[in-house]
Amino acid sequence: MKILVIGSGGRESAIVYAIKKSKKVTEIYCAPGNGGTADTAKNVNIKQDNVEGLLSFALENKIDLTVVGPEVPLAMGIADEFDKAGLKIFGPNKKASLLESSKKYAKDFFKRNSIKTVDYASFTNFTDAADFVKQKSHPVVIKVDGLAAGKGVFISNGFEQSRDILGSVFNEKIFGESGETVIIEDFIDGFELSYMVITDGISYKPLITGMDYKKIYDGDTGENTGGMGAITPNPHISKTLTDKINETIIEPTLKGFKNEGIDYKGVLYAGIIIKNDEIYVLEFNVRFGDPETQAVLVRLKSDIIDLFMSVVNENLKDCELVFDDNKSICLVLSSEGYPKKYKTGYEISFDGINNISAKYKYEYHIFHAGTKKIDGKYYTNGGRVMNICVNGKTPEIVDIAYDIAKKINFENKYYRKDIGKIYARY
Repeated sequence: MKILVIGSGGRESAIVYAIKKSKKVTEIYCAPGNGGTADTAKNVNIKQDNVEGLLSFALENKIDLTVVGPEVPLAMGIADEFDKAGLKIFGPNKKASLLESSKKYAKDFFKRNSIKTVDYASFTNFTDAADFVKQKSHPVVIKVDGLAAGKGVFISNGFEQSRDILGSVFNEKIFGESGETVIIEDFIDGFELSYMVITDGISYKPLITGMDYKKIYDGDTGENTGGMGAITPNPHISKTLTDKINETIIEPTLKGFKNEGIDYKGVLYAGIIIKNDEIYVLEFNVRFGDPETQAVLVRLKSDIIDLFMSVVNENLKDCELVFDDNKSICLVLSSEGYPKKYKTGYEISFDGINNISAKYKYEYHIFHAGTKKIDGKYYTNGGRVMNICVNGKTPEIVDIAYDIAKKINFENKYYRKDIGKIYARY
């Protein structure tokens, strides 16, 4: 089979890694890819939002299956266009993708289908939003409606801060069209969970649970990012709790899809918060999380192509999905200044790893994210640069990840120092 993976981040690097293990695959393309995927697939110089170009490439090269990593092409309707052309594609269509591309649409979907979510209101102008939030007790959560690469969520501790956030969104238009509508919701102080399932719209299969580290600084402080690390399994989650999540969120969602004529095929990623055993869904994503996916896929034992094809062909219930019984960590190395301003173009050195890799007890993987390859050398090319993933049975996986992090070098390297440290308590 010929496979096309769309995207350029660490998530896509991990997807390529998992695909490459399948004996069914003869060629892998990645569009546009990064410096690391250039070593394991054939990079294609087509941007992820160039739906017409991607479709033409898939047709010309007789691609058997396309796997979409990021949310933007899904929101643009790439699945619809490929389906019209008779091409197999893993990822939900444009209507289904509204669950991520519009937070208001998702919130209203939850309400219509009796799926517990946090109380909210939506606004399309500064004055009404400011008048509303002035009457609210704080903290509150302010979210832009559209896609914002994981950076459109703010926790405000007082009215003046809320007014400033709303002013930057509505008046300064820092998120452009994505900020034309704003959601203001109550703040719940609980613990968050990334919960991903695969569905063909008929049945579903949960992936192993993960814990994502969203904030830029240690102790989950500072600004939201696309994710600074992840671990599996989530140490807070029991089977009883996952059963409850399935019963109260996932299954009502699939029922809602059927009732509302939503044809959903792909990954459904629920952002959940739990307080006093009460489960609230905060939002849905319609694709694999990043960096949770990296930590998940290093533990996958079954063939990912079988999984993808079972979704496309609507026979997921017959597909075997198998993970090992280890723990895993994904540590993100970023450019200093991320998620705001940062510099790129620095050469990346791996010299320290080559001489010591034999000493590691457990399997590890280095997935490129924001990198490019020029004349055999790798350079930084994004905010999140590299992902270090380690898979094993003991908390030693955390020490190995940090050992490797010290030996990958580039100017302005930054990473959190507390990813996975919770495992030391278990």
